[in-house]
Amino acid sequence: MIISIASGKGGTGKTTIAVNLALTLAETESVCVMDCDVEEPNVHLFLKPRFEGSSKVTIPIPIVDEEKCNGCGKCGEVCAFNAILPLGSHHVLTFPELCHGCGGCTLLCPTGAIQEEPLEIGMIEWGHAGSISHIHGKLNIGSPLAPPVVNAVKNHTKGSSPNVISIIDAPPGTSCPVVASVSGTDFCVLVTEPTPFGLHDLSLAVDMVGELGIEFGVVINRAGLGNGGLFDYCKAENIPILAEIPFDRKYAKCYARGGRFIEEFPEIKKIFQDLWHAICVRAK
Repeated sequence: MIISIASGKGGTGKTTIAVNLALTLAETESVCVMDCDVEEPNVHLFLKPRFEGSSKVTIPIPIVDEEKCNGCGKCGEVCAFNAILPLGSHHVLTFPELCHGCGGCTLLCPTGAIQEEPLEIGMIEWGHAGSISHIHGKLNIGSPLAPPVVNAVKNHTKGSSPNVISIIDAPPGTSCPVVASVSGTDFCVLVTEPTPFGLHDLSLAVDMVGELGIEFGVVINRAGLGNGGLFDYCKAENIPILAEIPFDRKYAKCYARGGRFIEEFPEIKKIFQDLWHAICVRAK
């Protein structure tokens, strides 16, 4: 089973849920945690894994041999991102930072003037934290393309045992990296908080997973803070509330020093056990 942990906004507690759910399940199950927040991965700060390997993530970018170019302009016509610009007279400009590596220009060039070479945009690292396997991605500074690194993280575990429970810590928001992280998962846990901002961004996340056709439920972090608007929304939209993590300063202190909730607070461990049961009931 593959579970994604997402949210409409940052700071709601996605990583807290992902890490502590993994630690809870690891007592009886084989668990893999994938940190797909490749612009700022932080699961490793809590799991403290021993990394055992790494690999570069690249995309193919076009290299034009202007001596072979006949100036037809087909490469520019097919590129939806304006990453290649034919100027006529056999001159072509390329913009690697805009290229998505689709290969369309290379495929359609009638003279074979376009070849491809790899451009490094990030890396992935993998290892273990006790019995928990962990993999995360890191997008290179300045690179705008997070989805290929997200996909590299997810693809690294393909072919693993079907008995492994995979937990994906997605990036915040509802943009392309989040869609890449959540797509293909069996169930999505949307983490939110009972504030106006939390409610607004949760509604965006609900629309996103609805478009993807993924079963989902909500975990309310910092329950007891704010007002009841979030609960009214979930009730009106028939959205299941899977768990509530109460608002307490001691939990914030634990998080701030990289602690693990379930190891320090027995009452929290029961919440995560019940959360897993609720996921299993609703997951396809």
